[in-house]
Amino acid sequence: MDFSFIALAFGQIISFQTIAYALAALGLAVQFGFTGLLNFGQAGFMAVGGYAFAISTVKLGFPFWLSLLLTIAASVVFALILGVPTLRLRADYLAIVTIAAAEIVRYTVKTPELIPVTGGSDGINGSSSTFDALNPIPPGSYGFGVLTYDENDLWIIIVGWVFVVLVALFVRQLMRSPWGRIVKGIREDEDAVRSLGKNVFGYKMQALVLGGVLGGLAAVINIIPTSLQPDNYGTQTTFFLLTIILLGGATTVFGPLVGAIVFWVVLSLADGVLSLGVQYHFLPISSVQQGPVRFIIVGVALMLIVIFRPSGLVGKKREAFFA
Repeated sequence: MDFSFIALAFGQIISFQTIAYALAALGLAVQFGFTGLLNFGQAGFMAVGGYAFAISTVKLGFPFWLSLLLTIAASVVFALILGVPTLRLRADYLAIVTIAAAEIVRYTVKTPELIPVTGGSDGINGSSSTFDALNPIPPGSYGFGVLTYDENDLWIIIVGWVFVVLVALFVRQLMRSPWGRIVKGIREDEDAVRSLGKNVFGYKMQALVLGGVLGGLAAVINIIPTSLQPDNYGTQTTFFLLTIILLGGATTVFGPLVGAIVFWVVLSLADGVLSLGVQYHFLPISSVQQGPVRFIIVGVALMLIVIFRPSGLVGKKREAFFA
């Protein structure tokens, strides 16, 4: 039997995919966990940011730093377009609007008329060129066994994790500031905050913009080692992110980082175990059923965590139940 999947699974701890989802989940935690905005459209922010970076880099030939600024600007504009008419909605209504907005973005970039710009269903390849040009690591292979990386993969992993940690520390300090106390108050009772003379809509918009920018930057990390594919930013991505923040702790800063690591390690381990079971006929399922079954396993694990530890793995119990 080949048990190399175990090493590959624990390799997810530092993978670029984990980095991207940790950063996007941190943005969603700002919106949902701290401010109480039930945003089901974080995948839309990732798509907007990813396309802004890929189009400016590949199609327009912009340098890396300018493309990064355009990514931030596109995420801010999308947040304003989405937030101005919707942030006065609450709970389920906001969730419906945001998930619809994310799907509109995904279907828009796939329309035939925009294929010369967005690449349609094929997406955009080659977004890594300007980032790889900044790589100071000498060419070669690094690591051992199945966990071997070339210089470009190692570069994005190092830069990605440094950036995620810096952003997490920034958000941590932000949530300890007066601004953070106000958005937490909005999460608990926005009418009470409004009665104190605070502009609730303004603070909600700021939280939406901040979380959206983090989602857009997460997409950049996700597409640099691979490519930009529109179907990677469907509703499944948003539900993965919600699972991650609930797993780690929606009302904590480092919860999304822990949740992203645990989520991808468990998902990869489940996939490897199921593959062995199908290959050696230990399980009464086919290879086609393997994909859905692994998500069932993750779903059951999430249910158990919600039941027995509603605050998440590193969450604070006193903030586990909020409006």
